[in-house]
Amino acid sequence: MFSKEKITVAYTLEKCEKCGMQKKRKFSEGDVLFAEISKCPSCDGMTVIDKIFGETIEQ
Repeated sequence: MFSKEKITVAYTLEKCEKCGMQKKRKFSEGDVLFAEISKCPSCDGMTVIDKIFGETIEQ
């Protein structure tokens, strides 16, 4: 039998507080929940880290 190797990849979800736009990207060291990251490219609101999560991939 073959056993599948599982790899967990961490992601960060950024969300604009004003318009609600969301952007998913790979987690980078120093990411902290609810930290203000940058200005939203579509509305000039502030984007914050809304969620940090992992997705498991089987190979």
